[in-house]
Amino acid sequence: MLQPQSSRAAGEAMRDLTAPEPQKKGRRQPRVIVQPEAMSAAGRYVVLTALCVLCYCNSLRGELVHDDVWAIINNPDVRPGSSLINIFSNDFWGKMMADNTSHKSYRPLCILSFKLNILLGGMTPLYFHMVNVCFHCAVTCLLMHTCKSCVFEDSRLAFITALLFAVHPVHTEAVSGVVGRADVLACLLFLLTFLSYVRSVGVCVSEDSLPSTMSACSLIVSLLLGTCAMLIKETGITVFGVCVLYDALVLCCKPLINHLYSSRPGNLLYICSPFVKRACLISGYVVLIMSVRLWLMGGSMPLFSEQDNPASFSPHLLTRILTYSYLLSFNAGLLLAPIVLCYDWQVGSIPLVESLSDFRNVAAMLLAIVMVALCLHCVFSLQRQESREVLVGVLFLVFPFIPASNLFFRVGFVVAERVLYMPSMGYCILVAHGMGRLCAVVGRWGTTVLSVSMLLLLLLFSWKTIQQNHVWLTREALFQSGIQTLPHNAKAHYNYANFLKDSGRHEEAIHHYTTALRLYPRHASAMNNLGTLTHCSEEAEHFYRKALDTNPQHNRALFNLGNLLKSQGKAKEAEVLLMDSINFGAHFADAYSSLASLYAEQKRFPEANEVYLKGIENCPDNSDLHNNYGVFLVDTGEGALAEAHYLQAVRLKPAHYVAMVNLGRLLRSSNENEAAESWYKRALQITRKVDILTPLGALYYNTGRFEEALQVYREAAALQPDNTDIWLALALDALDRALQQNPSDLTVRAELYFSKGNQLREMNQLDRAFESYKLAVELKPDRSQAWMNMGGIQHIKGDYAAARMYYQRALLLNPGSKLLKENLAKLDRLERKLTVEA
Repeated sequence: MLQPQSSRAAGEAMRDLTAPEPQKKGRRQPRVIVQPEAMSAAGRYVVLTALCVLCYCNSLRGELVHDDVWAIINNPDVRPGSSLINIFSNDFWGKMMADNTSHKSYRPLCILSFKLNILLGGMTPLYFHMVNVCFHCAVTCLLMHTCKSCVFEDSRLAFITALLFAVHPVHTEAVSGVVGRADVLACLLFLLTFLSYVRSVGVCVSEDSLPSTMSACSLIVSLLLGTCAMLIKETGITVFGVCVLYDALVLCCKPLINHLYSSRPGNLLYICSPFVKRACLISGYVVLIMSVRLWLMGGSMPLFSEQDNPASFSPHLLTRILTYSYLLSFNAGLLLAPIVLCYDWQVGSIPLVESLSDFRNVAAMLLAIVMVALCLHCVFSLQRQESREVLVGVLFLVFPFIPASNLFFRVGFVVAERVLYMPSMGYCILVAHGMGRLCAVVGRWGTTVLSVSMLLLLLLFSWKTIQQNHVWLTREALFQSGIQTLPHNAKAHYNYANFLKDSGRHEEAIHHYTTALRLYPRHASAMNNLGTLTHCSEEAEHFYRKALDTNPQHNRALFNLGNLLKSQGKAKEAEVLLMDSINFGAHFADAYSSLASLYAEQKRFPEANEVYLKGIENCPDNSDLHNNYGVFLVDTGEGALAEAHYLQAVRLKPAHYVAMVNLGRLLRSSNENEAAESWYKRALQITRKVDILTPLGALYYNTGRFEEALQVYREAAALQPDNTDIWLALALDALDRALQQNPSDLTVRAELYFSKGNQLREMNQLDRAFESYKLAVELKPDRSQAWMNMGGIQHIKGDYAAARMYYQRALLLNPGSKLLKENLAKLDRLERKLTVEA
């Protein structure tokens, strides 16, 4: 049965160790006996840790999903070789804070934790999840310690609070999703800040004097810890408000009231000066760090779209107020009864509350009544212990949620379960307080019923948490769960369609993109992606233009439409679209590559070079951009510069086999065959593709290693049987083997050289083909086809005089050849054109 324990003064008088008796001669010193209370506390911490591990052990098998991909896998600031300076100048997703596309989420310490995770354990998801679970264990244990020290006199209520917090299902997104570490770690620092602040406040010298600042060091530490909490996640700054109000309404309340009712009410400012100094210090410090935070944001707020937060874009003030009010009650409902949980509540999941007659307003009114009742209870019973419990519960519930409430600024979500991680501490404190109050009035049997009910609730929450963890194991499981939970959620269909598209399941992807558009017709990204999947260029153009009608600044739709028009030869319009794509997305590397390639096709090489350099300046960590620039440099004769960019591409992305192959080709052109071979083989360690095997086979062939070349070409042919180049290479190998036999019949040898020339010409190796034809006519001068092909090669290379000579020699052998006469006629026209131009 839960009964109030002894007073705090009596509790402080107890010691963990019994005092030893004076040692007497001939007697042993008595044993040190550990108090049962200390053993009980240690046991409770063990139980809490074990419970957290049991509830979340199945999350350790999970992948990096949803936002983890953007915050960790695709975030250049997290990579081991990245600069630490960038972490403190970029946002949570790796974009510059001043960029207009940045979400302005400044969380450098959380990014540092990801970076440390990678340095110690690589990109293995297991270690990321292990760290999250460990942090959750730490928060749970620290919450019990905080409640026991600053909230409840009965330590059993502190234990119940921590038990409920450990297993609450609403925490699964924050603990099982790696990105949720920001909320968990910020909560840990929130509690440490609070404890450090309380420690800094001394005890009252008399009943009518306010407590002074006992430890300036602890106060400074609390300021530093609170700053770190804010640098983990923005909600961490709310701890300062909690600290000041706890100081005023708990630590200073009783002495202040006694002073006001005493016979000496004067000199109030002097009596309150210790608290006023602390409050002013905290307030001034908060203003300072908030000013720095705004400066880092470039003086602008993040830009969100209507689909992120529909209510904030409503032109009607009443709709905004009613919807925001209902969302508060909706979040409270998730804490009270976490039955329906989803990773994303955007785009149609919660319809707007547009009139006073909407039944959902009742929920908002009920929440308002409960909160007002709790506040009044605190005001009218400030000096009683239960008031402190309710007050701390309300403070912990309300303050951490303020940044997500749309009260001061627009947020980028409708409902996000992870932001309830910190407010849930207040909910758990209030539930434990309510249970304690009920147990005090219902008697022994009533207490037993309440205890059994609480046990059942903990078991139910634990089961729900374990089940919800399965949802976060893979991207597919997460997105499927979103559709099953909220089938009318357009964002859930869109995310699942993206997964299907990446998996090559295009027909299913088209279905879910279409469903997303049916649910939310203005979903520009769904239109754009639907355009990328259609096989008809006219239909694709329709979707791209429709996306741009909805959102003219959609940089990916601009990019896709620009590329489509470029392939159709509409260069001018394509150029405008690609430039707009860059203007509206300065960190979109693909747009730079596409625009530069368009300029290169038009022989506008200086402009292409400028675009590549600008792209590398804005996207220095994009491996594909470095690789593409390397290809451009090779094509423009700057091979020496290209090597550095190929190497940078590989450094940025160690699995970038395309850059490795390009580097191998570059080295091969410089006759650095051993180095080229090593890069080809390194690429093959990543994947065995025809694009890698073919140049390696050519290297072996050209260096006389015919057996190895044949083996490589056979593997390539097995992977891609319809590849003509591979079969030409195999045929070439067979011809070389036949020539090595040195047949005595000159006609046979001439035919072999002629066939070899044909194979080489098909492979665009014109110089080698010319040499084979030349050997063929030396053996058999009457081979008119060989003379004509030699003329054709010189024709292509621009040596018109030599081409005419070979054509005429072939025409002497075959006077009736129409093809020869046509080629000579073409040659005549070219020469006349050159003469006129000259």
